[in-house]
Amino acid sequence: MADLMRAQCDTQSDAGSDTRIGARSDVRGDALSYAQNHLYYPVSAYEMDHGEGVHLYDTDGNEYLDCASGTFNLSLGYGHPEVVKAMRDQAERLVHTTSTFQTAPVNELVRRLVEVTPPNLTKVHLKVSGGSTANEGAVKMAQLATGRRDVVTLFRSHHGQTMMTTTMSGESFRKAPFPHLMPGVLQVPDPYCLRCFYRQAGPDSCGMLCVERINDFLDHAGSGSVACVVVEPVSGSGGNIVPPDGYLPALRALCDERGIALVFDEIQTGIGRVGRMFAAEHYGVRPDILTTAKGLGGSGAQIAAIVADERMSGLSADHHSFTYGGNVLAAAAAATTLEVIGRPGFLENVREVGAHIMERLRALAALHPAVVDVRGLGLMIGIEIGDDRGRPHSERAQALAQRGMDHGLILRTSRYGRGNVIKIRPPLILTRAEADLLCDRLEALFAAEAAA
Repeated sequence: MADLMRAQCDTQSDAGSDTRIGARSDVRGDALSYAQNHLYYPVSAYEMDHGEGVHLYDTDGNEYLDCASGTFNLSLGYGHPEVVKAMRDQAERLVHTTSTFQTAPVNELVRRLVEVTPPNLTKVHLKVSGGSTANEGAVKMAQLATGRRDVVTLFRSHHGQTMMTTTMSGESFRKAPFPHLMPGVLQVPDPYCLRCFYRQAGPDSCGMLCVERINDFLDHAGSGSVACVVVEPVSGSGGNIVPPDGYLPALRALCDERGIALVFDEIQTGIGRVGRMFAAEHYGVRPDILTTAKGLGGSGAQIAAIVADERMSGLSADHHSFTYGGNVLAAAAAATTLEVIGRPGFLENVREVGAHIMERLRALAALHPAVVDVRGLGLMIGIEIGDDRGRPHSERAQALAQRGMDHGLILRTSRYGRGNVIKIRPPLILTRAEADLLCDRLEALFAAEAAA
């Protein structure tokens, strides 16, 4: 992974002569070089200065339309005025206090989360500091409530980067460097209809084998003691895989039949990303536990939550509680974010603008053999890239994403740069005009790639 990221940084550094990248002063160049040498993780040669709405600007004044919403967490874009005001006002009063005490922002956030999640979810756990710890806490809740231990997740899934959630993630590259992983995790095939694991023709005739065959894994590959199934309703890092109609209801039925808790990891799909407040609403399925983070902070506040059914109660604070979980400043930002996204017309606009982008991208696909598939919900869209025979072509996807900067686009790809899907997830405030600008730039990018 480090080698791949360094190669990307080298590619971006070589772009210094491009017209979008102006000459840097020696002082700034020295500072960039120092950071590249001493930061533990690799960084590119681009130095960003400020953001506004869906746009990010570098120190040379170049503008980029951010198709990744920061780290998929800027649901309201850069510097949303209401979120910034909420944080500024709260900072003048109280930034942090122990969760032993009540505060108005935390109380308001709890109320709003209970209102917008499925009606069976009535218990809010905020003492988690990010998506990884939220997902790990959800597993602990399920284990405590069921008295069982094993966890089932999907191929290509990504649930976090703690040791437990690294084990839960359905990618071997995440686990390869670590000799001691958590026991009791089963990965099963995901509902990737385009490249069906069971080689079926489609969901209308397959009998939903990707759910039915989970029974075989539970009977023969596990310990017989399964606490929960953890699933992203639409895969995040794994390739923007949208399950067929009926998949999640069938998974709910399987869990009910076997007494297994169903956990929805909505770290990426939640807070309006799919055109509904949560994907659970889109699919009409009630999980036993739902996790959320990323977009909950609106314009970058660090906040996460677990929202659980009453039956999942009982996990004590001394078993899962983190210092900066439920931070008062972040709670103020999150409550404001939920208020803004919940306004009449907001999510309708997400659905309409997302459908417009999908329509334009499918027209693009008809012109470029490199585009194998376009899929998504709301503003969670994936462009699958292949070779001339439709086979996955990750190198082509990475090259397109890197060249996106030359066209004013910030693009990220699936599987942390190893996959062949370009992810289109701009802030939810994207207008129709900005959507057309995004698509115009994508068309120019693909035209340049075809001409090369």
